[in-house]
Amino acid sequence: MSGTVRPPRDTNLADGEWHRLHPASPLLRGGLVFIAVLGFIIANLRERLVDMFLVVFAPDLGPGVDGRYDEWRGDWGNDPIGGIVTNGLVGWAVAGVAVVIVAVIAGFWMSWRMHTFRVTDEAVEVRSGILFRSHRSARLDRIQGINVTKPLFARLFGTAKLEVSVAGQSGNVQLSYLGSTLADGLRADILRLASGARAAKAAATDAASGTVRGGAAPTAAPAGRPHVGAVIGQRVDEFLAPELDPSLAPPESVVHLPLGRVIASTLLGGSTVWAIILVALITTGLATGQLWMLFSFVPAAIGIVSYAWSRITKSLRYSIAGTPDGVRIGHGLLSTGNQTIPPGRIHAIEVSQWLFWRPFGWWSIRINVAGQSVSASNEAAQRTVVLPVGTVTDVHRVLGLLLPDAARDIDPLVDPGLVGRDGAGGYSRTVRRGAWLRPFSWRRIGWAVIAGIALIRRGWLVRRLTLVPLARMQSVAATAGPIERMLRLATVRIHTVAGPVTAVLPATDRTEAFALFERLADEAVERAASDTTHHWRAEARAEAAVAGRAPAPIETERSDAR
Repeated sequence: MSGTVRPPRDTNLADGEWHRLHPASPLLRGGLVFIAVLGFIIANLRERLVDMFLVVFAPDLGPGVDGRYDEWRGDWGNDPIGGIVTNGLVGWAVAGVAVVIVAVIAGFWMSWRMHTFRVTDEAVEVRSGILFRSHRSARLDRIQGINVTKPLFARLFGTAKLEVSVAGQSGNVQLSYLGSTLADGLRADILRLASGARAAKAAATDAASGTVRGGAAPTAAPAGRPHVGAVIGQRVDEFLAPELDPSLAPPESVVHLPLGRVIASTLLGGSTVWAIILVALITTGLATGQLWMLFSFVPAAIGIVSYAWSRITKSLRYSIAGTPDGVRIGHGLLSTGNQTIPPGRIHAIEVSQWLFWRPFGWWSIRINVAGQSVSASNEAAQRTVVLPVGTVTDVHRVLGLLLPDAARDIDPLVDPGLVGRDGAGGYSRTVRRGAWLRPFSWRRIGWAVIAGIALIRRGWLVRRLTLVPLARMQSVAATAGPIERMLRLATVRIHTVAGPVTAVLPATDRTEAFALFERLADEAVERAASDTTHHWRAEARAEAAVAGRAPAPIETERSDAR
């Protein structure tokens, strides 16, 4: 190694050198397998355990138990241990168990030794594999977010899984597992490097302003080996601590969800309708003796119940706040998770309200982020939800966090976009002939463009307000089918990255639609050319330097990411 002095970091994991994961990582990744094997062994030994307890606590039943034992002890399926003892295979069994244990331990050790990672000024790299080696690299300028999840089993060891989300399908990089404190610190390091600010000058400026990155200020570690009671107390504190550090943002920017609202919104959600239908079908099948209906619809009912339970548990201890490195969202009770979405990574936002939520004024917010398609997994789909259920006040607050640069301009348009009709609140008004295609929602359809944000409202059964930052618009299309041409109507669709949000303006006057098409196409080019949010730290510090709050502008790295 050369004698180059490396800049200071919050942790020693972002120094460009290769590091290993937490020593318990193999056990945490394969622990469920051991639990399943242990359950299988216990299930096969249940008869022998019952026999042992009966002999001790009920000696008078000994002859009866012995007679029953003689019937099944030769059956390998009922009592494998009895079969081994009866056939004189105890030595071989012990040797086999020893070989398996040694092989598993050796495999875990080799897996841990061969799984390394490093963080440089350009990328996060991971090398893994014993027989087949793989090397994955995630460019810092392509990072779309960083997620830190703590499953229940991992929390017992004080560890967490860090996942770096990048643009592109199946391109995410996972570090499973790191110590919880190291994971939070490493996330701060990666976000600082991705922001365009050189770490040395960023650290110097943070020190001058008294800011500590990566959570709470570091404290001196106590000398010697920590006491067992102290370790247990630390684990208890981690279980009870809020997922979002209040010191990262002012308290008024955090949205809290009451438990009653979470449960009620889940029961009144769209899945409830399907649950009622499935219960009716299953009941009909049982009453008429059509058992095929039972086998067909019971799995679907179980899936709906599982979805509802997952939605409730994922919304517990929910928190959202703006931090210097983007929006941070936390959730979960036993298994927790949080994600940090850097500025300039949100491609579309949708505020929606299901029909049954309307009397209570509840709304939900989803987003489109590159690399997080809803078809990937349930966990990926969950990350697109930034507000599971909230009031109108919560919607204003969350939109202010997601679009901080345009928050003041779009705020007057939010309420008319949520519940307005016709031309209220500065939105366009759809012509009456649009009712032929949208008989129930044509008066809700409208659009507005302000501060580089395109707003589209539509929907009757599900009210929707879609917001698209034009700087990250991929393309725009105006189409007119045969019926639309006959009615002199057209549809405008704004294309973004894949996700749950679709920005579609239907049943619009054709002349107005093509004028909007031209306006969006031109303004998107201008906004993209002047957008610098992907270097949020560099931009903020440059503004501070101009205002006289910093001694000099910092050095930035070139990036073409949007």
